Amino acid sequence: MPLWKIYHPVGAYTPGDKQAIAQALSDLYGRMMPRFYVGVIFQAVGADNFYIGGEPHARFVRIWVDHIARTFASDAARAGFFKKINQILAPWIADRGYDWEIHVDETPFDLWTIQGHFPPREGTEDEKRWMAENRASPRTHA
Repeated sequence: MPLWKIYHPVGAYTPGDKQAIAQALSDLYGRMMPRFYVGVIFQAVGADNFYIGGEPHARFVRIWVDHIARTFASDAARAGFFKKINQILAPWIADRGYDWEIHVDETPFDLWTIQGHFPPREGTEDEKRWMAENRASPRTHA
């Protein structure tokens, strides 16, 4: 599951912007895992609450991503991911003149459940079924 936490200036995004960003991120991950794994949280931060280097920064977007369902297999995969993410997010961040930072944490797969079930492993028939059904079910890996 990727969980995206997007900290942004108050008023930076309309509800339509938020929906479009969440859809774009779900589209990216949905090619490799069930779409319902993808969570996106938008947190508006007032100008007097966002400081970079000890100074207020009213045009900054900070993104924190938790990855559990997949991890990066190589440096090339990491670099390709960040390149793609920056392209996807450009219309809402770079193109609007915001400064930004993104980081990804990777949590061990075995420390994760959905609805109390351990998700099936990558590439298994159960995961393929979860992708097709786009929902969790009790039938999981052993």
